[in-house]
Amino acid sequence: MYPRLLTLPAFEWLGWNVGPITLHTYGVLLATAFLVGLFVTSRHARRAGLDTARVTDLAIYKLMLLAVEWDYYSQHPRELLYLLRTGGVFYGGFLAAAPLAWWYMKRHALPAWRVADVLAPGLVVGQAIGRLGCFAAGCCHGHPTDVPWAVTFRDIYATRTVGTPIDTPLHPTQIYEAFALLFIYLALLWLAPRKRFHGQVVLVYVVLYAAARFGLEFLRGDAARGAVLEGLLSTSQFLSIVLCVVSLVVAPYLAKRQRVASP
Repeated sequence: MYPRLLTLPAFEWLGWNVGPITLHTYGVLLATAFLVGLFVTSRHARRAGLDTARVTDLAIYKLMLLAVEWDYYSQHPRELLYLLRTGGVFYGGFLAAAPLAWWYMKRHALPAWRVADVLAPGLVVGQAIGRLGCFAAGCCHGHPTDVPWAVTFRDIYATRTVGTPIDTPLHPTQIYEAFALLFIYLALLWLAPRKRFHGQVVLVYVVLYAAARFGLEFLRGDAARGAVLEGLLSTSQFLSIVLCVVSLVVAPYLAKRQRVASP
């Protein structure tokens, strides 16, 4: 694919040697994901009658990524420069950011579950665009395969940066996930005006994404996914099960509590 969008050759400026400077495709798409997700979130917040400024302030996706690997990056600050190229671990960032987001909503007297419902569609859109960035960079790639739609990476730069196999047909798992996220987004758009309790939209998002991620992990071929239960499941599959179970337990509790509080 195209991990590098463009590279400017080295040049001299005010007596300093600058460059070469590389603009990575992943970084551009990650920035696009942030902006589009922010736009979608603001629109949903406005429709829900919430404080748009306060809600959009919660769009701290980059902070989520830093929180995941803070121990590592605090010891290797130079690696912060590579975040726009390689990204972070979504589940870890999601879990790390949740308490911070909850604290923020409590501090500013925002209705937590209503805000979570508003944030979910924007987060899904951002994820989908981010996966296109993964596809361009070659990270999160799939196992070798002979399916007709297999993709073959030929840029040695992808191998050097994220370990992508080159000249090998692979499952385009990044594209699979992007399509799954598009389906989830459409499902959330349909559900939002029909929800029966606050929190239903975000919980449906968690369940649908957990199910999609669990299945897609079987097709993933990258080595940095982690493993639990003696290699039976990847880390993401284990977290998918946990989050799915928690969501299915929380949903009826919220529905019952809000029915009781409604009168």
